[in-house]
Amino acid sequence: MKKLVLAIAFIGMGSFAMAQQTTPQDREARRAEMQQKMQQKEQEHLAQMQKDLNLNQSQVAQVKALQEKRKSEMKAEFEKHKMDRQAKMEEMKVKRAQMDTDMKQILTPQQYDKWQADRKAKMEERKVAMKDRKMMKKPMNTGAVETK
Repeated sequence: MKKLVLAIAFIGMGSFAMAQQTTPQDREARRAEMQQKMQQKEQEHLAQMQKDLNLNQSQVAQVKALQEKRKSEMKAEFEKHKMDRQAKMEEMKVKRAQMDTDMKQILTPQQYDKWQADRKAKMEERKVAMKDRKMMKKPMNTGAVETK
């Protein structure tokens, strides 16, 4: 009986682990879904503004154009800073490699190996913490409909 329960537990954990893997197609589908939701929210927001502020069609068109302009500016700003982030990441890699070289000269081989192992363990802890934090931010899909 214990073997049966243990086997079921292993099968359950294995299937759960396989369900957590995402493919590039899944990411693309999720991205498309998110973009669609964002467009829908923008339209709902614009409709709510029209209703609340009693906007005429000309004003709605102007507000929509202003929102589109702001969105494109933000996207351009993001792309501009993306290059800066990549440059900073490369700079950090160089500094990390330099520190690694310096530590190798300071420490004995045993100390260096222990330092490397500790560093990797801390990195794994950070990864798990980041994943947990990301999972906590995801809204629970309870099926409840939000009303305003």
